[in-house]
Amino acid sequence: MGVCEADCTHPDRVASARRGLPEEDVLRVVSGAFRLLSHPARIRILLALQVRELCACDLSALLGLPMAETLRHLRRLRNSGAVAFRAEGKTAFYRMASPSWPRLVAKALTEADEQGVGGGLRRHARRRS
Repeated sequence: MGVCEADCTHPDRVASARRGLPEEDVLRVVSGAFRLLSHPARIRILLALQVRELCACDLSALLGLPMAETLRHLRRLRNSGAVAFRAEGKTAFYRMASPSWPRLVAKALTEADEQGVGGGLRRHARRRS
């Protein structure tokens, strides 16, 4: 099931679909964004930084991860342009650097909510209020 039984193509449909596809370089950027969001810790960091700026120590405690692992996630987020940091003495504070990342995460949370996964966005909204 789900496989064409006749080996045929519909050139007009293929051409129409091809015209609607973005360029390959755009698809690589989108693919990179999804890879960045493929780890729950990075999503949690982005959600936390929507609320307020936090230092690396606070983020490590929030995630319940060793500092080294937290810093690896923060480095990936910084390299992507999703977060920025500033040093204040020996403390590194992180903040959101781009408004597009919270929108993308919110869309994914909405999708999880619509699928009935773990309370999704409703549970997240209650925690923030």
